[in-house]
Amino acid sequence: MSLTRRGLLAAGGAVGALAATAAPAAAGTSHGKGHGHGDGHGGGHGGLRTGFDRLSADGYALLKGQRVGIVTNPTGVTSDVRHIVDVMHADGRVNLTAVFGPEHGFRGTAQAGGSEGRYDDPATGLPVYDTYLKSGQPLADVFTESGVDTIVFDIQDAGARFYTYIWTLYDCMEAAALAGKRFVVLDRPNPVSGRAALGPVLDPAFGTFVGRREIAQAHGMTVTELALLFNGEFLADRPAELEIVKMSGWSRSDFFDASGLPWVPPSPNMPTPDTALVYSGTCLFEGTNLSEGRGTTRPFELLGAEGIDHTWAAAANALDLPGVAFREAYFAPTFSKFEGKTVGGVQVHVRDREVFDPVRTGIALLVTAKRTWSGFAWRSDNWIDKLTGNTRVRTMIDAGADTDEVVGAWAKDLAAFRAVRKRYLQYR
Repeated sequence: MSLTRRGLLAAGGAVGALAATAAPAAAGTSHGKGHGHGDGHGGGHGGLRTGFDRLSADGYALLKGQRVGIVTNPTGVTSDVRHIVDVMHADGRVNLTAVFGPEHGFRGTAQAGGSEGRYDDPATGLPVYDTYLKSGQPLADVFTESGVDTIVFDIQDAGARFYTYIWTLYDCMEAAALAGKRFVVLDRPNPVSGRAALGPVLDPAFGTFVGRREIAQAHGMTVTELALLFNGEFLADRPAELEIVKMSGWSRSDFFDASGLPWVPPSPNMPTPDTALVYSGTCLFEGTNLSEGRGTTRPFELLGAEGIDHTWAAAANALDLPGVAFREAYFAPTFSKFEGKTVGGVQVHVRDREVFDPVRTGIALLVTAKRTWSGFAWRSDNWIDKLTGNTRVRTMIDAGADTDEVVGAWAKDLAAFRAVRKRYLQYR
């Protein structure tokens, strides 16, 4: 791990208890104190208020006198499914002047690996700028061109290191600092709870847009907590002028259904919260020649390839992994790998999400797939190394290691990350 141990100055209220401001520690100074917790906790159906809910309820006082741009996508909605851009545009208390779209686009029209480009939004007339695959000074130039004073971020995350919106957050924070812009992050729930960090920690030598920096594969954090960690650990030499607006009514043990919020697919292949529950483990199959279920109604829950039969499900079930069972399954993807072909494999059925470990499950499925199907292969570009953040998972599985051996290999790095992560947690 190459995480620095710089801490975070105590959070201060920009608008009473509404916003907490993160500032870098002075050089050579370390702050080990924890952060304050959000107003109320414990969740409950309909009891959660997102960062946007709290910002708007306060009359957008945090944004007063500012020309505001917002980084968002279709998940930026209110509890009654109005898009926050439409809400803010119609409200004279906030001067919203620009929108910034990530991968898949602001209105969500693009598939994986695509964006919407630069255009004027037909509904509001606002200019929409494309952030996808932009970082550093080129992205700072986009912010400068837009003429905004403050950039707001509000996107629903899925809880996995390789879900690109958290790196859009990171890149935008870095670019905002370069452009001299304020940066405000509005919080939403981690849909798979915030109980624990799981999986291997990225080796910075394998940094890409599916993992820029050294965090765990399933980070167990919300976007405001990640923003604080990014600013304190990775951007400390040139931190963003960062402010966060936390949720109220959210507990670390809450899954998405406890929030009472509507689920809007944050990307085309994340149709339900159930998808997010398995995604941090089964997305690893993107690094193989097996289908990860893209082109089906159950992406990342269905996995398979031509030539696989019942023996894979049997081998996976024999491991008796906690909280999960595997059904022999056959399916025909409508796009992506094996388009239009019937393939065999498994469907992942989470039976007890409280004890289910998605990353361990993903490793177990890789191990058993390789052992039961002679056609198993990694992608030729070793994409699996980018997803896991190192070569260790691939090389250990190739060498015949079992699930426990692979999982045990990242224990030291994960413990170090958990210690750093703890300092930035905002909720009980």
